[in-house]
Amino acid sequence: MEFKTYPFTAKKYAGQVPKLDNGIETKRHAVTIVGGGPVGLAVALGLANHGVPSVLIEADDSVCYGSRAICISRRSLEIIERLGAVDGFLKTGLPWAGGRSFYRDTEVLHFTMPQDDNQKLPPMVNLAQYHIEQFLLDAAQQKSELIDIRWQTKVTAIESRADGATLRLSTPEGDYSLNTDWVVACDGGRSTIREALGLQLKGTSYEGRYVIVDIELDSDRPTERLAYFDPSSNPGSTVLVHKQPDNVWRIDYQLRDGEDAEQAVKPENVMPRVQSLLDMMGEHGAWAPIWITIYKANALTLESYRHERVLFGGDAAHLVPIFGVRGANSGIDDADNLAWKLAFVVRGLASEGLLDSYSDERVFAAHENLSYGTKSTEFMAPPSFAFELMRKAVLGLAIKHERVRSLINPRQTSAIAYTASPLNTPEAQSGAFEAGPAPGAVLTECSLTIVERGNARAAHLTDLITPRFTALHFSEDGRIPVEFAELEATLQEKKLPFKLIPVASHLHPETKSDHNWDHTGRLFAMYGARPGTVYLVRPDGHVLGRWHAAAAANVAAAIHHALQM
Repeated sequence: MEFKTYPFTAKKYAGQVPKLDNGIETKRHAVTIVGGGPVGLAVALGLANHGVPSVLIEADDSVCYGSRAICISRRSLEIIERLGAVDGFLKTGLPWAGGRSFYRDTEVLHFTMPQDDNQKLPPMVNLAQYHIEQFLLDAAQQKSELIDIRWQTKVTAIESRADGATLRLSTPEGDYSLNTDWVVACDGGRSTIREALGLQLKGTSYEGRYVIVDIELDSDRPTERLAYFDPSSNPGSTVLVHKQPDNVWRIDYQLRDGEDAEQAVKPENVMPRVQSLLDMMGEHGAWAPIWITIYKANALTLESYRHERVLFGGDAAHLVPIFGVRGANSGIDDADNLAWKLAFVVRGLASEGLLDSYSDERVFAAHENLSYGTKSTEFMAPPSFAFELMRKAVLGLAIKHERVRSLINPRQTSAIAYTASPLNTPEAQSGAFEAGPAPGAVLTECSLTIVERGNARAAHLTDLITPRFTALHFSEDGRIPVEFAELEATLQEKKLPFKLIPVASHLHPETKSDHNWDHTGRLFAMYGARPGTVYLVRPDGHVLGRWHAAAAANVAAAIHHALQM
């Protein structure tokens, strides 16, 4: 059987060598990003949103091949929308909201992810990594004046110092060195930067191995996550199936103990198992393989993501098991957290201590992701005989007992709240909130009406969040107190990105200023808000502080505290 090719064709890019003086680039750069995958591209786009230029170094000559990361969460879509790249994700990606798990030939779980009228974006979309990278790359190329992408460029050495770093680079056109104030290492699980600095990921590596196969298959089966435990096609193991765009299907199946990995990925051994699976699923259409690889689950992280002027993100910082789709999504969250903080430091708006909070928050998030990922991994690929017995018992009981089925739940990724972040403004005991996102949490989505220059349009709360600090001021009529208007003017004079946004509980035609109207009546209740309530939101959409009877001084102090860590 011959291999098909992906419907997507990657464009090849040539490397380049800049102007040099004795083998050293004449220009010193503010930020150099190593790695042009989803995380590196997201960091570059995030910096560009703040007007900060970067050089992005990529060893390859195109976006990747193979599906790799395929599930993009709602939280990631919110981030990607702020980066200006979401249209392709929504146009091409296949949305889904749940999935099914089977034990042998019996369905034992049908789960759904949160989805209601308040939501703007789907809980998850399936999209192969080559599409993900291409859509982010397309957006980056629209900002070429701020994002300098250098293909076919490999890092061969790094000299890190307290005031920056020197990178030694190799290209087909010749080698050279580059000086930079900051390095962002997004160069994957085999990070050259991490190895050069002598850093090691710590945690657990699992023995269970999975063969990953992409196939082309035309099917009208709905898009959902499918998991098969001890199926007839691969007895004693687990199989995962995801439908992707362009009639591409991703199949992950577990190898049995003792199977040779080198033999397992040979087409003559893969094809019969895939055919057996498709027969079991009732898929009888013609199909062809596209890509085969092998995967081993790791739950590993660096202890710190900042090392002087070098910052780590994505797989260079942590390796998360694929179960629960936390890999690429956690990397995109890294990029979102880091980009605004690094931009504020580069622009002289914040102290370098702000970058320590990046490490604090994202290491905490990594441990949360690893905890959930580990639970899912131990169920999907039991690491011991005891775990195997437990799984068999749960799956057997789940056939007849609904209460047991929650133990099979794959625990799909969700936004992580930085509840212990040093940036958070502590809440006063008096005037406590009865509802709404607390400091460190992301905004809860809700539909509303935006009124601009007398014109009203349907929108969502996340539409109001752009790369800046945002203060949501709740009132009856949308009028802004004078002291808040003065604060906004003062911060803008200091070139600090800040916007005060009024949210009204009622539509008042006589209110001439732009405002936003809670037309459903849900927003105020969801946020525990009343007239005078203020939510202060970070550029990455996390709540920094909230007050019921806020003064402008409260908001100013919270921003100052965050930026002068």
